[in-house]
Amino acid sequence: MNVLITGGAGFIGSHLSGAMMEAGHGVTVVDDLSTGSLENIRHLADREGFQFVRESVRNSDTMAVVVDRCDMIFHLAAAVGVQLIVDRPVHTIETNIHGSEVVLNLANKFGRKIFVASTSEVYGKSEKIPFNEDDESVLGPTRFTRWSYACSKMVDEFLALAYHDQYGLGAVIGRLFNTIGPRQTGAYGMVVPRFVKAALRGEPLEVYGTGQQSRCFTNVADVVGALVKLMDCPQAVGQVVNIGSDEPITITALAEKVIEMTGSSSEIRSLTYEQAYGRPFDDMLTRKPDLAKIERLIGYKPKFSLDETLQQVIEYESSRQT
Repeated sequence: MNVLITGGAGFIGSHLSGAMMEAGHGVTVVDDLSTGSLENIRHLADREGFQFVRESVRNSDTMAVVVDRCDMIFHLAAAVGVQLIVDRPVHTIETNIHGSEVVLNLANKFGRKIFVASTSEVYGKSEKIPFNEDDESVLGPTRFTRWSYACSKMVDEFLALAYHDQYGLGAVIGRLFNTIGPRQTGAYGMVVPRFVKAALRGEPLEVYGTGQQSRCFTNVADVVGALVKLMDCPQAVGQVVNIGSDEPITITALAEKVIEMTGSSSEIRSLTYEQAYGRPFDDMLTRKPDLAKIERLIGYKPKFSLDETLQQVIEYESSRQT
């Protein structure tokens, strides 16, 4: 089977690409390297059956060629990371909406089953915890650019479901919660690699806001395994499914844990959102998924604990600093 992975040079995409190659599939990665990296897929570059195409998913001519040649699509290409979303809102909206328009249209044209990566951001500021796939979304005002990301991914979901309902496209939508692991960059605001790098250097770990906001962090290997199984599950077609962990930790506690696990002398420094992002920022206190649906569909349970995953990140970042 030939698998097309958009955004395949990114953090999650590169791990998925490796898993697909290990399973014996041919893999074509399309990535414009705006947030991805050739370094992430260097270990795959010389393997038979692997192809890399440096291009934006918004280029419909190129995408038509690669979709025609594939049997299945994992659409992961997106503008991600809080810092990037705040700094480049136009890029975020255009990449997420128009890119998905192109890929979904071609998936439908060529009859290719497709996984569409969405995000827990679509739940917005809902206080109904845990988040269930059928819960209402509560977004903040449009003057806060962060909600442009949530809104753009909601449009992606609507479009994928519309193609499924109107044309019978085999579309599966996964709402990914905070995913972490080796190869994740901290350049766009991802908190775990940012904390680990600072701790290894003995620099302050900067916690934004009160630090009491909590998140559930999931190992990228658990997420990749879920993506593959969902695409093999007929009952998942036309469904929106949460993918993540349901064990929360506050950001301050996460910083303390990273300092302890690295044996660092770093201190924790608190910054307001305006200090961190240079403008007002709208955030939510808790983000925790209801995993009943994905457990029912594919028997999903995360295999890696937070400590195990943090240790992987620490070892990875340590190796890059030596």
